[in-house]
Amino acid sequence: MKKLIALALSCLMLLSACGGGSSAETSGDDGGTPTYKDTITWAQAADVTSLDPHVGKESVAVTVNTQIFSTLMRVTGDGDPQPSLAESYQQLDDTSWEFTIRQGVKFHDGTEMTVEDVKYSLDRAIASSYVNYVVSFIKDVEITGDNTIVIHTNEPYVPILNNLSIPFTAIVPKAYVEENGDEYFAQHPIGTGPYKMVEWNPGESIKLEAFDEYFGGTPKTKNLVMKVVPEAAQRVIAMETGEVDIAYSINANDVAKIEENPDLVAVTRPSRTCYNFYFNLKDGPTTDPYVRKAISHAIDRDLIIEAVLAGRAAPATSIISPTVVGYVEGLPEYEYDLEKAKELMAQSEYPDGCTLTMVVNDNQERIEICQVVQDMLKELNITVEIKSYEQATYIQALNNGEHHLGFSAWITSTGDADYTYYPLFYSTSPSRAGNRAFFADSRADPLIIEGRGETDPEKRIEVYRELEGVIYDVCSNLYICHPLDVVALSKNVEGFVPNDDGYHQLENVMVRE
Repeated sequence: MKKLIALALSCLMLLSACGGGSSAETSGDDGGTPTYKDTITWAQAADVTSLDPHVGKESVAVTVNTQIFSTLMRVTGDGDPQPSLAESYQQLDDTSWEFTIRQGVKFHDGTEMTVEDVKYSLDRAIASSYVNYVVSFIKDVEITGDNTIVIHTNEPYVPILNNLSIPFTAIVPKAYVEENGDEYFAQHPIGTGPYKMVEWNPGESIKLEAFDEYFGGTPKTKNLVMKVVPEAAQRVIAMETGEVDIAYSINANDVAKIEENPDLVAVTRPSRTCYNFYFNLKDGPTTDPYVRKAISHAIDRDLIIEAVLAGRAAPATSIISPTVVGYVEGLPEYEYDLEKAKELMAQSEYPDGCTLTMVVNDNQERIEICQVVQDMLKELNITVEIKSYEQATYIQALNNGEHHLGFSAWITSTGDADYTYYPLFYSTSPSRAGNRAFFADSRADPLIIEGRGETDPEKRIEVYRELEGVIYDVCSNLYICHPLDVVALSKNVEGFVPNDDGYHQLENVMVRE
């Protein structure tokens, strides 16, 4: 069944990528020499929370930070990590990896990157409660030469190269950060990436300018502008009017408008995202497992997918997407069964119902999902109060545990399951990292650690199958679906290659006049 779903999603992706234009890279050759804009403008749903790559972990921040910063490794469109700031690497033994650092790389202030900056950056990420989970496998970073470091791991760690590819492990200038402080750096970042930050108007826009000394070559377009456009419908209108060239977070119900417009292209592909809700395991009615399991059986996922997402998603039985390494097929699931849900509710401490607080950001599609779930739970005499916040307040509310049900669009950014299992389900993982269900189960911890180091893919899957059994038993998350990732492009966009992690790199993108 899962293979059929994956095949269906892949077919849908191919069809949608042809919507409007012929492909994501249209030529528009009219016989003359094309001219190109000096500025690419993209729209996204929310402003960044921080431009510090070791703090700003939400997708809206990473989308911008991807343009500003570079990492030791880099994942391109095909999903395989390749050397970036690292010129080469070799595994010395089970727990030691040597990286030769590229020489002559400049930060945006003109200073040259050194191995001291590399060590400082990784140590800084390890110390961050926001992104520590990405680098928690590191025991220490040793400088072994003018341009070499050795990363020693606590135990064998399979996805090390994947983790060193995402912006949470970005290399930052040690002297600049120490001189100016973390708060200043978060608003005035300097990296080694293709674009440098010029201006940030909070809540409105961020302007980036091409870095001529970028080690990867001068970017194709001089300027990038990110515009904050919270409402999905307005993002589509901005595309239709030509106000923006690229738009992210396109709602499923708006995809048809993009596909029907000959001036636009919808690039659609299976994502690494899971729409789900965190149950609060430490406070309120959701501490009762009967309540959690009753709710899980009361939700008709297929109806949500059709009514809100126009069928552009697959039902989820795990927070791990089928596109992720470590995905386990054939897992037990809480199927829609209203009678069973009522029986479980009758066995709970709240047989006559209860009142729950649901927290979500101001994304309209996600609010609509919450409203459908709210309506479904009336069958259990559960009253749901939906609280919608702008992104920064929403994250703070989840971290503080102000929810009984907290909506999440979790992305397994590295493409490896450990990226999700460790921060969400390891007992000491903080809410800032992603453990917003406040999950802690002694059965899960050793399985998570074992899965991180298991080099045999089949054995690793069986470890994760056992781990998923624990998660299913606890019922810490209400899984809804794995949505498709949709990016809207002007037909005049050239060179756009979507990344599997959803953080699309723009240094090779151009837009014809």
